[in-house]
Amino acid sequence: MRDLFFVKDYVELYEKIEGGNCEVFEFEHPIGTVYHQFIKREIPIPVEDGPYYDLLTPYGYGGPVITDLKDKTRKDELVTLFCQAFQDYSLEHNIVSEFVRFHPLVENAQDFDSCYNVLFRRHTTGITLKGFEDPIQEEFSGSTRKRIRKALRDGVTYRITKNPSNLDQFQEIYLTTMKRVGAEDFYLFDDEYFSKMIENLGEKIILVEAIYDSKVIGAELHFHTGPYVHTHLSGTIDGDINHLSPVYVMTYAIVLWAQEHGVEYIHSGGGVNPGPDDSLYLFKKRFGKNTEFDYYVGNKVWNEEIYDKLNEAANVSSDSGLFPAYRWP
Repeated sequence: MRDLFFVKDYVELYEKIEGGNCEVFEFEHPIGTVYHQFIKREIPIPVEDGPYYDLLTPYGYGGPVITDLKDKTRKDELVTLFCQAFQDYSLEHNIVSEFVRFHPLVENAQDFDSCYNVLFRRHTTGITLKGFEDPIQEEFSGSTRKRIRKALRDGVTYRITKNPSNLDQFQEIYLTTMKRVGAEDFYLFDDEYFSKMIENLGEKIILVEAIYDSKVIGAELHFHTGPYVHTHLSGTIDGDINHLSPVYVMTYAIVLWAQEHGVEYIHSGGGVNPGPDDSLYLFKKRFGKNTEFDYYVGNKVWNEEIYDKLNEAANVSSDSGLFPAYRWP
């Protein structure tokens, strides 16, 4: 089963946000198959013989992934052939550059590091269920387990809904949280985003709510595909509820649910900043003492000549450290 981030229904959530269209390139060869989906964006810089385009992995993870391999000893050969084919495809379709967010659990960065300029970005966190009889005991810190026991004693309960009919209340709680923490506008998803999520991914959505005194005080959205649960969005209501530990209770709840449904890993993502002292990263590690993944990004210039012309038109240097440079004047 292909993970959520490698299905077109997920990428389509971000077409409007990223200002492009979801497209798929599938490379098939007797050695094997590589599936690659992305958002294709028109580059808003006029250059002769344009328009030109660049490619982007949407919010989350993705990149090319090997979906079939007839001979494991020929994996490098398959990647080389894919890279050559995608080079031809890019030139034919006026594609100049590409930015990839590789999948930390699938580890496709390692497979394609000969094709892309691959860079380590940060560690991401998670909870391992596979191999642990009691992942809460094994993965949660002692203080985390203590807070959960106290919250449950104090009357906090939880509710889990698979394929919810609507996300109206979740959206309100989530947006309240994002505004409270001063999140960038990108994360203030609109009504259309949540409606399309229900339409495209309903069967994969797990809504977890923390409840106190008959009131929802926190809510989280997770995606479930095969062996993985991905924590997507989370929020809590305004007010003095920290002592009720809603996030702790919701994490406890999704672990119990995941155990019952044969999940091997819950992927919680990383922090706001790449360093090991990031506060969000350290908070998430309270639930996954033994679990960590490596998150890589990649970039590729598919048309060097036009890339240089775009940078010249934008008055930027190609070695600015930002990619693609022409989008960062």
